[in-house]
Amino acid sequence: MREPRWRQSGEEPDYRFSLANERTFLAWIRTALAVLAGGVLLEQFSTKLGPHVVLVILAVVLALLGASLSVLAYLRWRANEIAMRQRKPLPGTLALPIVSAVALVVAATIAVLLIIQ
Repeated sequence: MREPRWRQSGEEPDYRFSLANERTFLAWIRTALAVLAGGVLLEQFSTKLGPHVVLVILAVVLALLGASLSVLAYLRWRANEIAMRQRKPLPGTLALPIVSAVALVVAATIAVLLIIQ
């Protein structure tokens, strides 16, 4: 496999930092899979909540969030690797407020569905 151009610039960071960055990436991937599993679970096994169309919308939102987190995890991993190679500060991320906002909306919607049930 061809090495990306960004890996050829700067200096190789300490392997411990690269491995820590990789563990963080894998944690984000696990979070994405958990969010996706939550969407599938919500759509497949929520027989007492309704209306069903709202549950399908929430499941789709969770699936899209899981997919987005996968992409954001890679972009964050790559940006951190580049920053470490260039000896620059690590960049921030939009993933945290996005995950928090979507989790808030989904949880609030489920709470409302439970209350009106």
